[in-house]
Amino acid sequence: MQALIAILIGALILAALAYDIGRLVTPRESRWPPLARLRGRRAALEAAERWCAGLRTHDRIDAAAYQRRMSGLARGQRTLPRGGRDV
Repeated sequence: MQALIAILIGALILAALAYDIGRLVTPRESRWPPLARLRGRRAALEAAERWCAGLRTHDRIDAAAYQRRMSGLARGQRTLPRGGRDV
């Protein structure tokens, strides 16, 4: 009986591992970043806003890309729409 329980727990751990690896290799991660899990969605959006401002400050993105990103953040979107890479 104990061997069956150990096998079941091992199988569940392997399934969870496979699931996590599958999520990490997908092109668009749908979950919140670690900051959002610790302090909430608002903190994650504020961090994304600071990151975007830093990109603009160091001329990594142009004014139009900055405006698009900030508009998305104002609507609560942390990621760019599909195909919307501007870096």
